[in-house]
Amino acid sequence: MIFERRLMRKIFGPTRTADSYWRIKTNQEINYILKGQNIIGFIKKQKLNWLGHVERMAEDNIVQKIKRWELMSKRPIGRPKTRWEDDVLEDIKSISISNWKKVVQNRDSWKKVFERDRTLYRLLRFMRRRRRRRRRRRKKKRRRRRRSRRRGRRRRRRGRGRRRRGRRTPCSLL
Repeated sequence: MIFERRLMRKIFGPTRTADSYWRIKTNQEINYILKGQNIIGFIKKQKLNWLGHVERMAEDNIVQKIKRWELMSKRPIGRPKTRWEDDVLEDIKSISISNWKKVVQNRDSWKKVFERDRTLYRLLRFMRRRRRRRRRRRKKKRRRRRRSRRRGRRRRRRGRGRRRRGRRTPCSLL
């Protein structure tokens, strides 16, 4: 969410105030411009739209050939870079579509998948927010407990030190 806001502030630029000063746009202004759209959801939707378009193309189309083409040379050492297709397949898994290749062939059913995904995304976002709130509350409780424990330990330590000093007699110092 933070990355999205920073990106939107760069795209839409600063706002000029009445006294001719420039300032960055607030979150409310960005929401008003976007009309509640989520940029990450929008990008995922566009990827899936393009995937559907490519999958419906003829087999001899150049785009299909490039999509199915595999590199013949050796891969470099280390973790392989994520490919576009892998990223899109991960999005499809998050939507939980079974036999997506058949669903893609029918344009109307593919669009229905997006509508279902949009409502699912909103539900998941709501549940994530709820989880975050619960985690924050738990953290606050833990912090309070730790602070109270620390304070108790400090008080006990201070008390012990005072008692020792009070028990000393002039004979024990000699």
